[in-house]
Amino acid sequence: MTAAGVPLRLDDPGVVADPYPHFAAARHRAPVQWHEGLGLWLAFTHAESNAVLRDRRLGRIWVDEQPVDRFASFNLIHRNAILEMEPPHHTRVRRLISSAFARGHVERLRPWVDQLARDLVDDMVERSGGEQPVDVLGGMAEELPVAVIAELLGVPHADRSLLRPWSNAIVKMYEYGRTPDTEDGAERAADEFVAYLRALADDRRRSPGDDLLSHLVGVRDADGDRLTEDELVSTCILLLNAGHEATVNVTGNGLLALLEHPDQLARLRADPGLLPTAVEELMRFDSPLQLFERTATSDVEIGGVTVARGQKIAALLGAANHDPAVFTDPGRLDVGRTENPHLAFGVGVHFCIGAPLARLELQASFRALLERPSALALGRPARRRPEFVIRGLAELPVVFTP
Repeated sequence: MTAAGVPLRLDDPGVVADPYPHFAAARHRAPVQWHEGLGLWLAFTHAESNAVLRDRRLGRIWVDEQPVDRFASFNLIHRNAILEMEPPHHTRVRRLISSAFARGHVERLRPWVDQLARDLVDDMVERSGGEQPVDVLGGMAEELPVAVIAELLGVPHADRSLLRPWSNAIVKMYEYGRTPDTEDGAERAADEFVAYLRALADDRRRSPGDDLLSHLVGVRDADGDRLTEDELVSTCILLLNAGHEATVNVTGNGLLALLEHPDQLARLRADPGLLPTAVEELMRFDSPLQLFERTATSDVEIGGVTVARGQKIAALLGAANHDPAVFTDPGRLDVGRTENPHLAFGVGVHFCIGAPLARLELQASFRALLERPSALALGRPARRRPEFVIRGLAELPVVFTP
């Protein structure tokens, strides 16, 4: 199809249920196409999506949600988040955050995360009793990443139940066709989350510990620069929102894919050494983030079209990760796939800063699920969330059979 438009409705239940055939059909028409309904260009191929993510003339240009007084906290946490920054501001903030992460936080958590994953799976096995379906999303996938981020930041145990509802409410703002109630809920959650983290950061200034938040509070670069309080708060919220959503949805989407491909499930159980490769393949096969927007700061040619200054173009990550020009037989799940340059974590300056932590969590989750002698089977059909941009399940009922 030409630049006149793409017949791809992102709110169509059929597209939400399985977008990949729709991506393939569009990819045959043209690598980059205009979507009239969204008012932006869409990149359907790996090469063009990679270019969208790497080209420095395409930036993350944050524009406050309007009216600004209605979205004060939501705008604050995005205006000050590295995901919405470009160099040199992005370079400065990422350097400071990386300096705090470099103190070994991910590795110090590894044994704790492994044990937590085993404990959560043990609890699900006990509740299943070999007969009853247990929801893996609620039973493990959602609990583990929130607990890990909370442990990483040093959030007191009594407060950890607050984090997931805040995150869930905020990320609904990223979808198309949201309602006023959704918007009000997102702003309310952002406001409460910002206030909570300001108080927690203030406590760490008075009584620093060995957690990431304490190190973010105290980090300085060679010139004595430090994060502002708004940057600090936004960084913590981004770590939870991005880390929580990605890990939850790769766990759910990935386990469902394995259950629907029993040969690959059996292969992975027989050879646990494939686990790191399998996690990368699960991220490629059914990507948790399907769309990532950028804005042209000058005219840019991508895929044979000109993205004019001020126009938006989105990399369709799920489409890129199923491009047959890069991935042999992309619709086939292959837990041993080694040639796998997927874009699920992004590329370039915005490559996910939490990727090592996400990989740690995902490997721990799948290891705990697969090392049990119990057989895994769907207890009833999985239920998918109705959103397109952040792709995940609402429920994954599994029976653990001895």
